[in-house]
Amino acid sequence: MNEITNPDTAAPHEPATESAIPAEELDRLTDDIIGALKSVYDPEIPVDIYELGLIYKIDIDDDRNVTVDMTLTAPGCPVAGEMPIWVESAVGAVAGVGDVKVSMVFDPPWDPSRMSDEAKVALDFY
Repeated sequence: MNEITNPDTAAPHEPATESAIPAEELDRLTDDIIGALKSVYDPEIPVDIYELGLIYKIDIDDDRNVTVDMTLTAPGCPVAGEMPIWVESAVGAVAGVGDVKVSMVFDPPWDPSRMSDEAKVALDFY
């Protein structure tokens, strides 16, 4: 598995040591997947879900299947049933991506400290 984490919101990780995916292609997939995630917005907050820190983990396996662990700003979010579908659709549209699985996780719970600096500026958290 090749794990992608948001450097603004995630703890450092050990990168995969070997991958069947050439490094250049993996870099392109990573950039394109992050770009796709940045096209998905929480309808109540004018910041994309990646910058909000709602994406906890992205794994790309050697067959280019993608698994995304994400959360919501609150467990009772009115789009809880829809947002994973939006994420699956956005990531699935990336050229070269195989199957996409989105898992909703609530541990650790989301809090504003997970937001990127860009999101904090956009929401006037400074």
